[in-house]
Amino acid sequence: MKMTGAQMMLDGLVKEGVEVTFGIQGGKVIPLFDTMPQFPQIHHVLTRHEQGAAHAAEGYARATGKVGVCIATSGPGATNLVTGIADAFLDSVPMVAITGQVNRPDIGKDAFQEVDITGITLPITKHNYLVLDTPSMPRIVREAFYLARTGRPGPVLIDVPGDVFMEETEFHYPKEFDLPSYKPTLRGHPAQINKAAKVINDARQPVILAGRGVIVSGAYAELKELAEKAQIPVITTLLGISAIPESHVLSYGWLGMHGMVHANMATDAADTIIAIGMRFDDRATAKVSAFNTRARIVHIDIDPAEIGKNIKVDVPIVGDVKTVLTQLNKVVETSQHIDWISQLDEWRRTHPSLNIRDSESVLPQYVVRQIYEATKGEATIVTGVGQHQMWAAQYYHYDHPNSLITSGGLGTMGFGLPAAIGAQVGRPEAIVWCLDGDGSFQMTIQELATIQQERLPLKIAILNNGFLGMVRQWQELFFGKRYVATPLSGPDFVKVAEAYGIPGTMAKRREDVIPAIEQALSEPGPFLIDFRIEPEENVYPMVKLGGSLVELLEGEDVKKGVVKS
Repeated sequence: MKMTGAQMMLDGLVKEGVEVTFGIQGGKVIPLFDTMPQFPQIHHVLTRHEQGAAHAAEGYARATGKVGVCIATSGPGATNLVTGIADAFLDSVPMVAITGQVNRPDIGKDAFQEVDITGITLPITKHNYLVLDTPSMPRIVREAFYLARTGRPGPVLIDVPGDVFMEETEFHYPKEFDLPSYKPTLRGHPAQINKAAKVINDARQPVILAGRGVIVSGAYAELKELAEKAQIPVITTLLGISAIPESHVLSYGWLGMHGMVHANMATDAADTIIAIGMRFDDRATAKVSAFNTRARIVHIDIDPAEIGKNIKVDVPIVGDVKTVLTQLNKVVETSQHIDWISQLDEWRRTHPSLNIRDSESVLPQYVVRQIYEATKGEATIVTGVGQHQMWAAQYYHYDHPNSLITSGGLGTMGFGLPAAIGAQVGRPEAIVWCLDGDGSFQMTIQELATIQQERLPLKIAILNNGFLGMVRQWQELFFGKRYVATPLSGPDFVKVAEAYGIPGTMAKRREDVIPAIEQALSEPGPFLIDFRIEPEENVYPMVKLGGSLVELLEGEDVKKGVVKS
């Protein structure tokens, strides 16, 4: 059976279970888009910028666990995907990026809109392909999806010259293939499992540090079983939030730069650390040289390159988190750590990280908490990057698996709105809230058009303080309050939303907050709220500049007289 390269590509996507793609038309991908009507199983979401397409594919993949797909043309279309590809790479998101390329005879001749996108993305993809041989298209598509979704997930790029899309040849989609150099280890080595079990059984003050790997692997039940069987407190990373219900008696919040004080203290005081699907990045460890040097460390990760990269470990275990925890739970003994858990409870009582002070102005913490109350914790929260991201992580309580979607490793401003689009497409029946800042939101604001075009019921909350807030906070605390290039002007976001056909409202006073949220939830379609928050409100707790996990600024709340919301 003969097919064009474009038909092969799309047929391959269907065979790989793709139901939606995100992207923008362009000269070298016209043949691909022209062929799409032949494959009605695939719905294409036309974004307004390629960066938006990449982040939407990420949001879709993070929300569903499926491979997200984005499409762009050659040159600037392809380079505009780069930020999203890098974001997916650092956060282990399964994604396939399809780019057009100039025709094969023009490659290397600086043709119109030519760029070496495979060379550019080499450091930020699991693998990438330049399709120079049309019959190889089916194999490449098959391999790309396999690589993207297996092992440690990540982005794969397929660059296709325009004439390859149009060339016709025999089509054979491979059912089986062999990649000799790519054999992810799934089961932990039995000897290492037994060593880890002995370390855990001997522990007196253990903590579990759970990262995104728990979510990627779907190891929620296995993590909970380990924690309950051995009575070990669970602390998560930012991307590990919702790996265990935050209402669970053994859940002690998240650690790091803006993590809970008691979580940082527990990590620093532990005699045993069981790190699961996390990579000891600097935002979690703070000053690496000062990270707990007394504890025995068990590190479980599917990527052997992450083990020992940042922190020396005592018992490394390479394998899929769900599989390894299943093995480990069989040999770990039932334990009690009553005194240790009581100590954590005392630290949590004496260092109340999540209280909200009384204020007549609109406090961002109060806004997030009221969104939580109004949604009863049932929403999927998607954030941009900045202060609002930390408040969203701190003040919304995540009891449902994979209910926080945010940019971690790359910290990409502009991630929120398009990622929320992808999440809403992936979870059409879910309540999805995009919590963004005025700086982050303006970077991808044009995707409001995509929301309206797709008729998505997305709710948007902008925590608007008129600053690039996180940078301003650093300037206040560490740079003599010199606010250079951080005061931020912006439009009337409600009017902008209305121009796109999306209703909205502004909340300037504390008493406006709850009615605005209720109005948003009563709307069957999208709705935007512009919360005019306290301009110089800071995120606390905060690790001091260059400090260890326990060198913390706990904020001014105690001096001002805190109250629980």
